[in-house]
Amino acid sequence: MMRGKRISSVLLVAVLCMGMAMQVNAASISDTKKKAEELESKKKAAENEKSSLAAQLESIVAEMEDTKVKIDEKETEIEKKEEELIQAKVDENDQYESMKKRIQYMYENGNSQFIEILVQSKSIGDFLNNAEYITTISEYDRNMLVEFQETVKKVEEQEKELKEEYDELETMQNDLIVKQDSVNTMLESKNAEISQLESEIGDTTDKLAELEAAAAAAARKQTEATQTYTGNAGASVASGNGMFTHPCPGYSYISSEFGWRAQPLPGASTNHKGMDFAAATGTPIYAAAAGTVVSAGYSGNAGNLIIINHGNGLQTYYMHCNNIYVRAGQTVSRGQNIAAVGTTGNSTGPHLHFQVMSGGIPVNPRNYF
Repeated sequence: MMRGKRISSVLLVAVLCMGMAMQVNAASISDTKKKAEELESKKKAAENEKSSLAAQLESIVAEMEDTKVKIDEKETEIEKKEEELIQAKVDENDQYESMKKRIQYMYENGNSQFIEILVQSKSIGDFLNNAEYITTISEYDRNMLVEFQETVKKVEEQEKELKEEYDELETMQNDLIVKQDSVNTMLESKNAEISQLESEIGDTTDKLAELEAAAAAAARKQTEATQTYTGNAGASVASGNGMFTHPCPGYSYISSEFGWRAQPLPGASTNHKGMDFAAATGTPIYAAAAGTVVSAGYSGNAGNLIIINHGNGLQTYYMHCNNIYVRAGQTVSRGQNIAAVGTTGNSTGPHLHFQVMSGGIPVNPRNYF
């Protein structure tokens, strides 16, 4: 009666501890999920900003290309105006030189030429016409010179305007280059930010997977721990004339012999250290021989495990139990019902993994039946 109370107390404490651990783990999972959501939100915002910057950059590049075309066109116009200006200055100079020659000739020969015109004139009207012709020649030269000077001035003004427009386009292009560099810098920064967020998301996802796996393992342990100790052991059963009685006479078949085998589960050993007796969950498990229980409880891949020391370097292991009916330190007799078959730990189905250790080395259990 007292033993049952002590076992119940230990079980209650274990369950409470596991429950607290699961609550803490659940809080960690919740925090990690929240962090993952925040990181995903930040990544989405950063990607939206990146898309906006990429659109800005595309617009800037298009504007730069358009401005480059305008600059090229303006350069062509300036070159043309420069040619026009050169020709206008040449025309102006030619007119000026021609006028100087005519004026010089008229001044040097003006009197005699003028007398000849008077003598040759047949009437006053003819004389006036001839005199007007001389005046017209002088006015023509002056007018042409003024016209060429105005053309030069006009072309110079046009060239100046074109150069000012060209300078404005150059300034615009330089501003666009600065803006392009700025957007490229922001894009690089945004790419680095996204890369960092992806790295953090990856780490957080891995952490979340670990926490969820730990939570699942804790939940399984809690479930299995509630099934570990119970006082519902059946009667003792001993059979055979060997050193050991059969640990699970109610088995259906042997699912895995001692020694080499194909890998049943990822991470499982191909060197099987015991015998697997496939049986329905709850099938009784019996102590193969009298001894002292050195361990009785959950043990990772082995699930609920019982280890009995029989002395002289000999121990037997009983793995994957659904229920355990004994506790560490307890003395058991040959054939005593110590547990029930289960599939706790790393298991493909309900069975008893029975293992015999001699001098710390696994040996074939068949040698002892």
